[in-house]
Amino acid sequence: MCTQILIDEFEAEAVINTGIAGSLNADINIGDLVISTDLVHHDMNAVAFGYPVGQIPQMEAFSFRSDENLRKLAVQACRDVNPDIEVYEGRIASGDQFVADQGVKDEIIKNFDACAVEMEGAAIGQAAYLNHIPFLVVRAISDKADGSAHMDYAEFEMAAIEHSVKLTVRMIQEL
Repeated sequence: MCTQILIDEFEAEAVINTGIAGSLNADINIGDLVISTDLVHHDMNAVAFGYPVGQIPQMEAFSFRSDENLRKLAVQACRDVNPDIEVYEGRIASGDQFVADQGVKDEIIKNFDACAVEMEGAAIGQAAYLNHIPFLVVRAISDKADGSAHMDYAEFEMAAIEHSVKLTVRMIQEL
């Protein structure tokens, strides 16, 4: 809804959303950033009507592709301003649940080959897609999506904010 408001009320020409996610890839560690290649709704299930898991009925797109120019810019910007962390590109899966169960995590990986899981990116991508607005979702990894997080959340939060702000400011400067 917020994405639609940005588009309707402020005539947004592009949407860049930052936040946090759980890692679905053992190589992606807490504090690293994931730049979306595309986004899917992992908890959409209309299989009974002949759709694959994740497919929104009557929607042409299965996943919502991030803007390639924004993605490339974000990766380079992150490498320039955040040399202390790794940056990854990949699919992000969104759903209406906090994933902290290994079985749920394994199912999302099997069905979607996603590298991160969170709760809003696919909805942002869907709204931008339907409005033909370029978008990008950037996620700082807060946990391994399996209940094993040990880092102090306040410490993680401050580092994630710093990394995301540096990345976003650099991107805006380059646009």
